[in-house]
Amino acid sequence: MARFDLVIFDCDGVVVDSEQIVHAVFADFIRSLGADLDAARMNELFLGRRLEDCLAIVAGMTGRPAPHDALDRYRARRDRVLREQVQPIEGVREVLEGLTVPYCIASSGDHAKMRTTLGATGLLPLFEGRLYSGTEVAAGKPAPDVFLLAAERMGAAPARTAVIEDSVNGVLAGCAAGMTVFGFAGLAPAAELAAAGATCTFRQMRELPALLSED
Repeated sequence: MARFDLVIFDCDGVVVDSEQIVHAVFADFIRSLGADLDAARMNELFLGRRLEDCLAIVAGMTGRPAPHDALDRYRARRDRVLREQVQPIEGVREVLEGLTVPYCIASSGDHAKMRTTLGATGLLPLFEGRLYSGTEVAAGKPAPDVFLLAAERMGAAPARTAVIEDSVNGVLAGCAAGMTVFGFAGLAPAAELAAAGATCTFRQMRELPALLSED
C-alpha cells in the first residue's frame, strides 16, 4: 500500500449499508412535497449528494421549498430508522483494522447522520476525530471540496490519496480532487462508476486491500 498515504472512505453505501434505507425515507418525504420518483431516478438524482443539494433539486421540481418543520421531521425519522436498521458493509471492519496507512471518512452526510450510522454499527471508534462532512465546505459532491478538506486535515497530498466511493457524484469528486478513485459497485453499476473515472471497480469489500496494494 506504499503508493498511498491516505485512504478516504465515503460513508453511506461504503462503510455502512444505509443508502437504500435513506432513499426509502427520502422518497416518502419528497412524495409528501409533490415529487414522486422511482428508485432508478432517485439514485440518478440524489445518490452521493448533500441533503441541501437534494432539496434544491426537489424544489426545482415542485416549484416550492420544503417547509422547515417538514425537514426537521424528515431528519428525525431518517435517523430513527437508521438506528433501527443500518448494518455495516460486509467485511468493512476487517478491511479497516488491516489498513497500514491512515484513513478517514469524507461524506456528503452531516456529522449527526454519520455519528448515528457509525454509532449504530459499532464502527464510530474506528473513525473518531476523522469524520469530514460536505456541510463543512462550499460545494458538495461532485465538487472535490470535501475530499480536499479531508486530505488537508489528514496531512496527505491528493496524488497520494485513495478514495473509496459508491456513487457517480463521489467518483467525479474524487477525480476532480486529483485522487485515485476505487468504485464500490452497489446501487450504481460498475460501468457507470468506471465511466465517471474510477480506476477500477469492485463488489466485495474484502477485495479492496489487494486493489490498494497493486502498482
